Amino acid sequence: VQLQASGGGLVQAGGSLRLSCVASGRAFSSYAMGWFRQAPGKEREFVSTISWGGSRTYYADSVKGRFTISRDNAKNTVYLQMNRLRPEDTAVYYCAAGSRNPTSVNWRGDYWGQGTLVTVSS
Repeated sequence: VQLQASGGGLVQAGGSLRLSCVASGRAFSSYAMGWFRQAPGKEREFVSTISWGGSRTYYADSVKGRFTISRDNAKNTVYLQMNRLRPEDTAVYYCAAGSRNPTSVNWRGDYWGQGTLVTVSS
């Protein structure tokens, strides 16, 4: 599966952005999807994941209540709506696909897309 993320940009603190990730290849609905991020000088960290059918979602504590993950299987797309953005959300955001359905925030993907940069100014 190939993943193409988009939607990053520069936004002021308190603002919103929506990231999109389009998948091509094998049946999209057979993959769990997720978002990770990597800030400058830091390791990549989990942000959110969603199950095959979209009924289960998990979030990192740092984004819970501000970010919402969703998917449209008809469009082979997963989204990350990011509200009330903070400067510490600044990072390159990566989408991932995995054959295992998530059961916790410890989910990890098998396939990765290129990142999209999100910069939040104070």
